[in-house]
Amino acid sequence: MGFVLILMPILMGGLAAAVPSNRLRPWLLPLTAMAHSALSILAISNPELGSSGQWLVLDPPGKLILLVVSALFLACSFYSVGYLKHRMERSNRIFVACLLVFLGVMSLVTWAHHLGLMWVAIEATTLSTAPLIYFNRSKRSIEATWKYLLVGSVGIALALLGTFFLAYSALPAGLTPSLTYSELLQNAPQLSKSWLRAAFVLLLIGYGTKMGLAPMHTWKPDAYGEAPGVVGAVLAGGVTSCAFLAFLRIYHVCIVAGEAAFVSRLLLFMGLFSMAVAGLFMIGQRDFKRMLAYSSVEHMGILMAGLGIGGPALFGTMLHVVTNGATKGVLFLSAGNIHRAYESKSTELVRGAMRRLPLSGALFLAGFLAITGSPPFGPFVSEFAILNGAFDAGRYLVAGLFLLFLLVVFVGMGKTVLKVVQGRVPSEVQDTPYRDGILTAAPILALMAVVLLLGLYIPAPLGRLLREAVAFLELPK
Repeated sequence: MGFVLILMPILMGGLAAAVPSNRLRPWLLPLTAMAHSALSILAISNPELGSSGQWLVLDPPGKLILLVVSALFLACSFYSVGYLKHRMERSNRIFVACLLVFLGVMSLVTWAHHLGLMWVAIEATTLSTAPLIYFNRSKRSIEATWKYLLVGSVGIALALLGTFFLAYSALPAGLTPSLTYSELLQNAPQLSKSWLRAAFVLLLIGYGTKMGLAPMHTWKPDAYGEAPGVVGAVLAGGVTSCAFLAFLRIYHVCIVAGEAAFVSRLLLFMGLFSMAVAGLFMIGQRDFKRMLAYSSVEHMGILMAGLGIGGPALFGTMLHVVTNGATKGVLFLSAGNIHRAYESKSTELVRGAMRRLPLSGALFLAGFLAITGSPPFGPFVSEFAILNGAFDAGRYLVAGLFLLFLLVVFVGMGKTVLKVVQGRVPSEVQDTPYRDGILTAAPILALMAVVLLLGLYIPAPLGRLLREAVAFLELPK
């Protein structure tokens, strides 16, 4: 099953490159996404389908990330059809093909149980998304693309070095070096502590760059700000989730090796620092798409802080991967609609969005309330679970700083969002024909319904997946 989920989107990407019709080509996206979602649910529901050899295994954390990636891509695929109808002035061949290849390599990340193969898959996500950032073909978009490639390449190079260190850590103990995840877990207590710590630091920086943790986040504001809204959604909900899963592997190995105290200190620092940096840069932010990039930096920090707290906060951390992915979909897709309607991202010009685009404006406001941890939405439940875990673990200073940074983000983000959605449309803003349509609004409504549902009730199958992922990552008692 793993081979099918990985190769099918890649082959469909090749087909998209061959289809001559600019009008029909985008429909390959929802067609592939629906097949991928059906096969993903089948693989998640049937454990016997979760292994395709020693290098491709769908473990509990991989199942959760696969579910997030597949569901988010499904919503974005229908949105893309509506979006590309408004961009008929240019060819969508590369855009559609790269999106489909991107789905395939994200699937490979979730299945990869060889850390070398996983590194290749993470690098492939960079290469397949770079052309998507350049879709608008402007000076700023080419600058954002090169920054994305250069910063990401430095990060991924450090991750490769860390992967080598991880393999080498077996030699001082007389073990055969291996990058197979199961063998690393089995040999973890015997691995060289100094080499393991060095590997962890390098992989934290490397995969942290892909996640967009501060201070390695410098590519994010430009890439998210210049890319189409749908690309921002798959970057913020897909690439970051895959990078988090990649980092989760080395985290798990270090925990099993008895390095929990060392790991925890670094993760708490990186997590809280990212939240603080994001909050500071949101204050006075006038570009609402760049604001969403800093929101992503904040939420990657929340995930790192949750891992740093450990056991009591793991359930909330894994749930936050799901709630953050869905909410980022709402925010980036609605922001994309607002951007198209105003042909601007600046709050100096973009005002009164709820008058010009009542549905997208309302969803953008609702997405803001959700992502900042307001009830009754999903992120409130996951962030409260992480905060509760900090209190249970006796980390009162961490809990206090966590709450403080959430407040700073709420105030800073709220100032920008309220400018966008409230008031009247400025008289100097030219009216555009773009308005909400079925394909550009229904996917956002569906994602918003998921965000609301997760705040009120966690479906039993998802709850089981979350508990299995937490049990998989915890040390056996």
